[in-house]
Amino acid sequence: MAPPRSAGQQTVTVDGHTLRLSNLDKVLYPATGTTKADVLAYYAAVAPHLIHHAAHRPVTRKRWVHGVGTPEDPGQVFFQKNIDDNAPAWVPRNAIKHKDHTNVYPMVDDLATLTWLGQIAALEIHVPQWRFAADGTPANPDRLVLDLDPGDGAGLAECAAVAGLARDILQGMGLEPFPVTSGSKGIHLYCALDGRQTSEQVSAVAHELARALEADHPDLAVSDMRKALRPGKVLVDWSQNNANKTTVSPYSLRGRFHPTVAAPRTWEELGAEGLEHLDYREVLQRVEALGDVLAPATHPVSPTGDGTGAAADRLSTYRSMRDASKTPEPVPEAVGPTGGTSFVIQEHHARRLHYDFRLEHEGVLVSWAVPKGPPLTPNRNHLAVQTEDHPLDYGSFEGDIPKGEYGAGHVSIWDAGTYELEKWRDGKEVICTLHGRPDGGLARGGAAIRRYALINTGGAPGGKSNWLIHLMKDQPAGAQAAPTPDPAQEPPPEQEAGTGPAAPDPAPSGAAGDGTATVRPMLATLGSESAIPDPADWAYEMKWDGVRCLAVVRDGRVRLVSRNGVDTTATYPELGDLAEHLNADSAVLDGEIVALNARGRPDFGLLQTRMKLTHRAEIEAGQDATPVRLMLFDLLELDGNDLTGLEYRQRRELLGKAVDDAEDGHVQVPAALDATLREAVEASRQLALEGIMAKRLTSDYQPGARSASWVKIKHLRTQEVVVVGWRPGRGGRAAKVGSLLVAVPDGVDLRYVGRVGSGLSERDLAEVGARLKKLARKTAPLGDVPDADASDAHWVRPALVGEVQYSEHTGSGRLRHPVWRGWRPDKSPSDVVVEL
Repeated sequence: MAPPRSAGQQTVTVDGHTLRLSNLDKVLYPATGTTKADVLAYYAAVAPHLIHHAAHRPVTRKRWVHGVGTPEDPGQVFFQKNIDDNAPAWVPRNAIKHKDHTNVYPMVDDLATLTWLGQIAALEIHVPQWRFAADGTPANPDRLVLDLDPGDGAGLAECAAVAGLARDILQGMGLEPFPVTSGSKGIHLYCALDGRQTSEQVSAVAHELARALEADHPDLAVSDMRKALRPGKVLVDWSQNNANKTTVSPYSLRGRFHPTVAAPRTWEELGAEGLEHLDYREVLQRVEALGDVLAPATHPVSPTGDGTGAAADRLSTYRSMRDASKTPEPVPEAVGPTGGTSFVIQEHHARRLHYDFRLEHEGVLVSWAVPKGPPLTPNRNHLAVQTEDHPLDYGSFEGDIPKGEYGAGHVSIWDAGTYELEKWRDGKEVICTLHGRPDGGLARGGAAIRRYALINTGGAPGGKSNWLIHLMKDQPAGAQAAPTPDPAQEPPPEQEAGTGPAAPDPAPSGAAGDGTATVRPMLATLGSESAIPDPADWAYEMKWDGVRCLAVVRDGRVRLVSRNGVDTTATYPELGDLAEHLNADSAVLDGEIVALNARGRPDFGLLQTRMKLTHRAEIEAGQDATPVRLMLFDLLELDGNDLTGLEYRQRRELLGKAVDDAEDGHVQVPAALDATLREAVEASRQLALEGIMAKRLTSDYQPGARSASWVKIKHLRTQEVVVVGWRPGRGGRAAKVGSLLVAVPDGVDLRYVGRVGSGLSERDLAEVGARLKKLARKTAPLGDVPDADASDAHWVRPALVGEVQYSEHTGSGRLRHPVWRGWRPDKSPSDVVVEL
């Protein structure tokens, strides 16, 4: 029974336990006249919901025995971990053992305990993100929490903005966040987990998410707790996922001067103007009208009372996310019979169109969300994100999930049938052959029988992990590769999603030992802002002024390969620890090696001092004088899985999870720019960088191809050139190199573009002299050199490539005011492209 709202003292029975309630008319919140009776009545009303989120957890309490007081005379607060010596014997409790002591905590598992806490003025109830397991030990966390805490000059509006940004990231990880206005200053975001990850693992993911928000939105978010960094910004506090940390429980009162509450909210509320914290009376009205909008963020406690928060069966997560009275989806009380081999692929028009791929296994439909649908050709892998298990009845479900419910949108069956199982390794790999309908979606691609492999590429909190779905090259009899789609027919899913034609089927990355013999980097075309159609469909990265590098990691060893296939591992020994920053056993990564100047900007001339070194002593000295950094921006292979067929945005997501930035930054994954095309170009100019790279979000990786899906937009005009000869200097330098004669490819021939001497130091000219003499030839390797330049020229075999900067092209196609930038040993003459 609920305690009375008035009367100074009462004896009540709650859940079969007798409690003596005293001082019920004592004012605990002077600003509003809120009494202990009001507090007890509030906790009785919200008990089912508060207990749902706090049960089986150790409770830390903040008590205001004499009330919260006023700003002029604040009340004294008592912080308690151990249970009170005079606590009723029936209050559930559990111990946490430390090295030198043991703490015994109460647990809020019932209304009687919650009423007792109200009686002793424990206004704030704080709990960790984990529950006690059946054996009394701490289990893995069953939820992730982010505490968005505004610094001076920021408020709830800024917290709500950061919450929206975090929501997009979390949903991309397969997690659904639920907001809570804390009742103090900021906002908490909760996501349900299934208990497979440790607190350390969840904390690490939360920390990376916080750092990603800070990197993408440095003017709004900060991940460092130092107060000096927080004015005007929102601290994304990830640390409350630590097993030793606690967060105020949802529905708990706060010990502020007004009786505010840690109140669950809807995303619509967070997006509205005038967002404010709620007091207990407003929360009472909401609970009566809406129930617990936060319910899906915490799994129900197992009926066995084991306290782990783990599912009582494989459908408990599914049930916790759906209300059978509001959605037409099946919500059964138990899993189905085992032994079946059905499959279904459903087309799901939710916030974004995707396809749900479901295989019957152990009485449920094991499910993956496949944004682009199952691939219909072997040379195109698609991302698949594992979701919660679904009931078998879902295999025949078609209809509309109402707005406001989880997964709202229209669902239809794209294909269905049975499958033959070849391999099932939980959480790692599934290989099976689908037997679809003659008129189903699979048959549109050429055959209703399809052999697929699902391969796990890395986990995310909550048991939701990223997989690849791959159409096997070896198909069963009766199946065939997909023909070229008939434009008159409905296109397969990957074309519906707006992708371009499939890239040529690259050789497996491991085909040549470490994969580098068969994979060459994808190349960009030179363009301008006007060359980018539909700018919202593109991502923008800074263009790094360095040399391209493929990094291959195998068995803890790292190999660095230049664009033209030259092994440069020994040249840059400081990058040899790349494997230590990789969260996988093997990978092929694409990036740029750069050297930074005193202003922290990439400096190609500075990098020249490292590129030419060959002797160990010189390399070691160069490493100390001019350290380099590896800026990674793409992922071609992960743990033996070819990723080149995935979209750019999918590869970038996997790259961010696969690589941890080095603390000193010598290995890092720079974030794409959170900016419009115009803003990205301007930001690059202000930072004095070379320009930006624009990359189509849906583009696959085309090894060795120069693609219009990657466009480089440069501030400076530069041109790679082939050296075809040299002219001697004057006076005392008459026998030495004074300037270089350079050319560019023109079909199968070379076209002369001028001579360059500016930018070449005395040391450069002295060093290159010996190299040019070894390449000497009697005749010019091209025929359009003006007499003035050819009169005293010494010709060489066109084998060396350099790079120049220039102001413009003359009418005859020459480079006006060329300035030498440096040699390009990473490129051969056939790699040079005219950049107009």
